[in-house]
Amino acid sequence: MTYKDKFNLNDKVAIITGASKGIGKDIAQALAEHGAHVVVCSRSQESIDAVAQEFTSLGYSVKAIACHVGKEDQLRSLVDQTINQFGGVDILINNAATNPTFGPITMTDSTVFDKVMNVNVKACMLLANLCYESMKNRGGGSIINIASVEGIKPSIGLGIYSISKAALNMLTKIQAKEWGIDKIRSNSICPGLIKTKFSSALWENEQMLNKYLKHLPSKRMAEPDEIAGLALFLASDASSYCTGGEYAADGGYLIA
Repeated sequence: MTYKDKFNLNDKVAIITGASKGIGKDIAQALAEHGAHVVVCSRSQESIDAVAQEFTSLGYSVKAIACHVGKEDQLRSLVDQTINQFGGVDILINNAATNPTFGPITMTDSTVFDKVMNVNVKACMLLANLCYESMKNRGGGSIINIASVEGIKPSIGLGIYSISKAALNMLTKIQAKEWGIDKIRSNSICPGLIKTKFSSALWENEQMLNKYLKHLPSKRMAEPDEIAGLALFLASDASSYCTGGEYAADGGYLIA
């Protein structure tokens, strides 16, 4: 196998949550460009239909399925529809996340806590569990959980989000440990500050942004497509010996 072949995803089937924009959309495009059938999902059918139309015009194989990851019946429907359309699941990108609050954990009530943990952790576990049998039957698979550097090195104001991403990193390790015998790999990507709508509260505040960038070795935030290459590596055979890892793409945040 050539090194180029190691990145070939022809006939692989990938589910990407939170794929209507930002990191999820760019990851979906990277996998599609390398031959994968991609299933893009988000809560809004309209938004993912637009992504599917764009990708189809480029010649990619894509299916748009609306799914609220916080609802278990919709997760099950997502997997069932994917298998009916493409025959199975080989790659799962757990990208959808939420962070409805900013402030100290003393401001976090049980409703907010449950919402964040339900979307950022529980949904990732349930969706992977639903994909497990198909991956196992197809000879293996790759799960990529989009965590955050905040799950490794927390910042002030992002407490519950950091807790959820730390839990997601541990979920990744447990999946890798339990499912390695079935040739299913699980890794997490831990982005730093990426210019997306999700993180706009940070980078649209000039004072906060400058404070963040002051100590960052790269002195800049990243664009969403700078995460896609790492996801492509972890989804492909190029990373066949990588499992249970936390891969930071953070411009040096963790060493700052």
